[in-house]
Amino acid sequence: MKQFISVKDVTNIDALVSKALAYKKQPLLDKQLGAHKRIGLLFLNPSLRTRLSTQVAAQNLGMEPIVFNVDKEGWALEFAEGAIMNGTTVEHVKDAAPILGNYFDILCIRSFPNLQDRSVDYSEHIIHQFIKYAGVPIVSLESATLHPLQSLTDIITIQESMALNPIFKSRKPKIVLTWAPHIKPIPQCVANSFSEWINAWGKSDFVITHPKGYELSTDYTKGAQIMHDQDAALKDADFVYVKNWSSYHEYGKVLNTDSQWMLTNEKLALTQDAKVMHCLPVRRNVELSDAILDGPNSMVTQQASNRVWAAQSVLSFMTFKDQK
Repeated sequence: MKQFISVKDVTNIDALVSKALAYKKQPLLDKQLGAHKRIGLLFLNPSLRTRLSTQVAAQNLGMEPIVFNVDKEGWALEFAEGAIMNGTTVEHVKDAAPILGNYFDILCIRSFPNLQDRSVDYSEHIIHQFIKYAGVPIVSLESATLHPLQSLTDIITIQESMALNPIFKSRKPKIVLTWAPHIKPIPQCVANSFSEWINAWGKSDFVITHPKGYELSTDYTKGAQIMHDQDAALKDADFVYVKNWSSYHEYGKVLNTDSQWMLTNEKLALTQDAKVMHCLPVRRNVELSDAILDGPNSMVTQQASNRVWAAQSVLSFMTFKDQK
C-alpha cells in the first residue's frame, strides 16, 4: 500500500485481518521488519488510543516512532492555495510536508473536521495536501470524514468473536450500527468509515439505525439497510456498534438528543445476545449505560486493545514492499 486513508487503499481486507491476528499471537513476529525506519505521528488534534497503539505497533516492528502535536508544540499550519499569510498561520503545508517527508519513512496524520463547511471537510483537503507534498506513504490516524484504522480494528474484533461461535459457519452475522445521543456535535468519521469497511468486507447483513435527519452520505452507506426504528433494527442482531454523529445534511447540527436511543440491557434483549462495540471515548449513561459497558456483552476493551494489531498490520504492509 502506498497510503492508507480509506478502505479503497486496501486490496485484501482478509489479509490485513489475518496479519493483525498473527501479530496478536506473536507481537514481535516481525521485530526486524522496520529496523532503521522512522515513522512520524503528526497530531493536529488530540488522541489517546490512536497515538499510543500506533507507537506500540511501530516499536513491535522495530521502527522508531516520533510524535509531534502540532496543536500544542508547533506552528499553526496553512493549507489554502495562494494564501496571503498575514494572519494566525505561520507555516504552509507546502513548506512543512516535504521536510517531514525527508525526516520520516512513513508519515501518519490525524486531523478532525471543523463541522462548519461540509464541502471543505469532505474534500479531505488537509490529508490530501500531505499526500501531495510529503513524498512518503501517508497513514490516516483519522481525518475529516474517515477513521480507517478504527474500522479495520472493528472488523478484526468481529472476526475474532465470530471464530469462537460455530453458528457463523452456517450464516452471516447481523451487524447493527446504531446512533446514540451525545451532548455536543460529533463528526461522522467513525460511522462513515465503519459503514464503508463493513460494506466492502461483504460478510454480514448490515443495518444502520438512527433518528430521521441523521442519514449519512450514501457514498459510505450504499449496501446497508437504513432503519429509523431502533427496536426493529436491533431484532436478532449479533453485533451492535454504538456511535453518535451529527447531521450530514444539516451539516454539523444536533437534531435530536432523545435519551431513548441509548442502548440498555432491555434493548439488548431484542438481539441474539449481541456483542456491543464502541470506539471510545464513550459518554457513560449518555451513549451507553454502565450496565452494558461493564457487562458480559461488551467488547469495548477488547476492541480498543486490538488497535495495536490493526496498526501493526497496516504498517507491516506499507514497510514490506512485496506485500500488497
